[in-house]
Amino acid sequence: MIIFAEYSNKETLLMLKLQTPVADSACRAGISYNDKIMMLGSCFADNIGQYLVNYGFDVCVNPFGTLYNPESISRSIDRMISGIPFTEEECIQMGSGSELFCSFSHHTSFARKTMAEFLSNANNALANASEFYHNCNKVIITLGTAWCFRNIASWQIVSNCLKRNAKEFIRERLSADDTASLLQKIISSEAGADKQFIFTVSPIRHLADGAHGNQISKSTLLLAVDNIVESNPETDYFPSYEIMMDELRDYRFYAEDMVHPSSQAVRYIADRFFDWALPSTEQKTLEDNIRHHRQSQHRQMSM
Repeated sequence: MIIFAEYSNKETLLMLKLQTPVADSACRAGISYNDKIMMLGSCFADNIGQYLVNYGFDVCVNPFGTLYNPESISRSIDRMISGIPFTEEECIQMGSGSELFCSFSHHTSFARKTMAEFLSNANNALANASEFYHNCNKVIITLGTAWCFRNIASWQIVSNCLKRNAKEFIRERLSADDTASLLQKIISSEAGADKQFIFTVSPIRHLADGAHGNQISKSTLLLAVDNIVESNPETDYFPSYEIMMDELRDYRFYAEDMVHPSSQAVRYIADRFFDWALPSTEQKTLEDNIRHHRQSQHRQMSM
C-alpha cells in the first residue's frame, strides 16, 4: 500500500510504504487443477480449503473436523492410512451437560445424539478420506498450535477436549524437535512417498495461552517446519502467518474477536496462495471458476 504525503517545507511528494511486504520464495510444491489435494489442520485450513472447493479443485478438507496440534494431525493421517473404523470404545459423551457423543479424535462438529449416529457419520467420513488420502498427490497441512491436551485416563493427546472437566487432562507443549519428528513421520510413511506436502502456520492467535505463550507456540511450529522443508525437497512452506503478522498487522484485518483474520484478510491470503501455488498456465482457469462461483452465489441470493 502506497500513499502520498505533502510536506509544507518541501514542494515534493514522498512515497510512504505502510506495509512490510512478505517475499514468497519460489514455489516448489504447488497445486494444479490436475491434483487431488488433502487439507488438514486448523480452522484456517477450513477457510482456505473452502476457497479450493468453491473454485473447482479436487480437494478433501478436514475429514475429522478442525485439528489444531501436530500430534492430532499425525494421528488422523495414521487413521486414514490404516482405515480402521472407529468403535464404541472410542465414543465419548461430551461434557457441560451435553448428551451428544463424539471421540477424542474428532472436532465437536462431528458430535451426534447417539453412539450409532456418531459412528455412522465418522466412519463414512473415514472411509471416504482413507480412499482419498491413498490416491491424493498433494497434502496441505496448517499447524495451529504446539500446545495440546493429554487425556489422563488414556494418556492420549486429544484433538478436542469435548467440553469435559479440565481435571481429566494435562496441558503440555510439544517441542520443535517433537513436532519435526511428527511431520517427518508423515512424509516418510509408505503412503506419503508419492505425495508432495505444503506446510503453513495458522495466523489465528491462540490468546488463551497468553500473548507470550502464543508466540512461543508459533515459533515452535515455525522452527519445526523450517527443519522439515530444509531437509525434504518434496515439501514446501507458504508464509500465511508472516503475511498476517507483517502485511496485515493492522487490527482492521481482524474479526471482532481480535483473534481470527477478517474475511477480507482470509481472501487476501488466499489470493496470495493461489498466485504462489498455481502455475501461470492455470491462472485463467482459476479466474473463470471464480467468476462462475460468484455468479452462482449471486443467483442463489436473488432467489
